[in-house]
Amino acid sequence: MSDRSAHDVPNPTVNEPAPSWKPRFGRVSPEGVDAAPAASAGPAEPAKVPILDIPLALTDYERTMDWIDETISAGGRGYVSAAAVHLVMVSQEDAETRDAVLGCSLAVPDGQPLVWAMRSLGHEASRVHGPDLMARYCERSAKTGTRMYLYGGRNQGALVQLALNLRQRYPGVKIVGGYSPPFRTLTDEESDRIVDDINACGADVVWVGIGQPKQEKWMAEFSDRLDSSVLIGVGAAFDFHAGLVPQAPDWMQHMGLEWLFRLAHEPRRLWRRYLRYNPRFISGFVRQYARSRLLGRGS
Repeated sequence: MSDRSAHDVPNPTVNEPAPSWKPRFGRVSPEGVDAAPAASAGPAEPAKVPILDIPLALTDYERTMDWIDETISAGGRGYVSAAAVHLVMVSQEDAETRDAVLGCSLAVPDGQPLVWAMRSLGHEASRVHGPDLMARYCERSAKTGTRMYLYGGRNQGALVQLALNLRQRYPGVKIVGGYSPPFRTLTDEESDRIVDDINACGADVVWVGIGQPKQEKWMAEFSDRLDSSVLIGVGAAFDFHAGLVPQAPDWMQHMGLEWLFRLAHEPRRLWRRYLRYNPRFISGFVRQYARSRLLGRGS
């Protein structure tokens, strides 16, 4: 599950926001790009399955990336969340989070338990893991020339390391700017500077890695102010790709045990979250499954 908050580690620059990071070779010119594309344009969204009333997209990596590219090409707007069980459960308790998630163009099933839940309801669901989506799209964008901005990370140093790693792995990838916000509420002036910076870079895609549900709320608030076509919330992907946090082995991910791997590495931070939300998700979905079976028999 990619629900790790990148800002759970205190930022030493909380009193003064770090300056926005720019690529060493300079910004990519946004010439020829419409600075204010039509807000309603874009491709059709895939079918969705509600899990505990949160609609999750029936998609996979290729179709999700195609949707991103088609949205950019059409001059559309939207934001994507790689949803974990944690996000689904917080949405049950917090109205602002729920509204932000319901406002997503796509909420893709990041957590394996969510995929299993969708399949148990009779759907051919696939996992779209936030870190893997980011890696695959960086590889694709190195060929297509899509311009990307990085918003998040533990601090500016971690953000620079992330950008360097992505450039080394995917030669030609266009990272046109980035910013690691402090671990506090931004002032209006700081928010305006961030908006101006992203728009000046001419980014097509903004990767957002400030943890769930912070990133969903941020995308909901800023999507209409940014010229970028697509914002994508990927949680812990920044830490993974910067080499700061290890990922669970593939076999643990496939068995839905990624939470256990993460708990073993960060027990003090995560034990309350998993103790609170994992049992509630299981009990809540059991009730949803039972209702679906009863309705199926009644029809």
